[in-house]
Amino acid sequence: MLYQGIRDLPIVSPHGHCDPAWFARNTAFSNPADLLVKPDHYVFRMLYSQGIPLEDLGVGVAGQEADPRKVFHIFAAHWHLFLGTPSRVWIEYVMRETMGIKAELSAETADAVYDQISERLAQDTYRPRALFERFNIEVLATTDAALDDLAYHVQINESGWQGRVIPTFRPDGVLDGSDPVFATNLAELETQTGCDLGSYDGYLMALRARRVFFVEMGATATDHGVKVLQTEWLSDPNIIYQRLKTGTGTVQDAQRFYGHMLIEMAQMSIEDGLTMQIHAGACRNTNAVVMNRFGRDMGADIPIAVDWARGMDALLNRVGNNADLRILLFTLDESTYARELAPMAGHWPCLRIGPPWWFHDSPAGIERYFNQVVETAGYYNLAGFNDDTRAFMSIPARHDVWRRGVALHLAGQIDKGYFGRSDAEHLAQLLAVELARDAYGLIP
Repeated sequence: MLYQGIRDLPIVSPHGHCDPAWFARNTAFSNPADLLVKPDHYVFRMLYSQGIPLEDLGVGVAGQEADPRKVFHIFAAHWHLFLGTPSRVWIEYVMRETMGIKAELSAETADAVYDQISERLAQDTYRPRALFERFNIEVLATTDAALDDLAYHVQINESGWQGRVIPTFRPDGVLDGSDPVFATNLAELETQTGCDLGSYDGYLMALRARRVFFVEMGATATDHGVKVLQTEWLSDPNIIYQRLKTGTGTVQDAQRFYGHMLIEMAQMSIEDGLTMQIHAGACRNTNAVVMNRFGRDMGADIPIAVDWARGMDALLNRVGNNADLRILLFTLDESTYARELAPMAGHWPCLRIGPPWWFHDSPAGIERYFNQVVETAGYYNLAGFNDDTRAFMSIPARHDVWRRGVALHLAGQIDKGYFGRSDAEHLAQLLAVELARDAYGLIP
């Protein structure tokens, strides 16, 4: 019954990677392979692990487009590989609930299922805006580079459509001095803002200007993907800034500067009210062959250990006592949930713990998460749920898995006598929707 009370609540999707062009153009999704296989790194990662070349899936190589029907055939023929994974749960939900397809996916049914999905995608009711409304999405945030002109967001806002799609400020490309195109990005930042980036002060002015633009376009959050979590307040950041700007900085310079800039970003969040998200614990692009041939984010990212307590020390001791600041921490290192993140969020006023992320966004991962964080952090120091997906069709499925996990957890708490039914019903509403609204400053 707890699940029934939250199953149909609006979807708040405050962090993800859907393409705003879908909602600006509102054109039909092209084919089943482009919809369900190619954008989903969970899917092609599993297929690659079983020896299926990425080229055969039409992933990554421009100008070498694969036949989408053949791609879908490969996917269907290997559907058994996904048994036990959340991908199977999500895609089955999409096929059954969203598409209304009853046939079991297999090599034998691949053509029939492909044709049924194609038929549906040709209907106006399956265009992006119609699906957005059918999914009962209250707000959906994209993730956008600091230099993005947000043209698609402008187009959405000017279209008269009432769906709320907002940007998120992702400044890694202009903060991370180890980025091969860091100097090029700074030059573009200077052009866009008209600020003189010859000095560190001008650099900060330019970053503030971009944040103002994102806020004007509806942004309520920033996002930072951290390779090595190490914050440090530099007494004279201009020294390292000049080295990085001219390409003479070291790896250590880049790491120290990024750590300093995370503190600057937190201070700017106090000024402009943007919620700050920090994602840490991913060793990215570990397969050099795949990286060199197909580029970044091709399924070879692996979770690694994170030292949150020491890594966040300088930032927290500078701004962490400010209750008006919101910093959401996401990790792939589950060993830190009970040891570090829950105690940290249970003390520092600015911190909230993000939901299970990436490899751990699953029924079992959700159960582990609650079991490890609630006793120390409580429920009100959590950030609710976000789906963090590139696969638009999977959004309702992911939120449904979370809501089922919430109901199971709270039912278990009732059975253990920790609290009663009325408290559980209230917490279910919070965990399904309200905590995310609060953490991201989203007013319905």
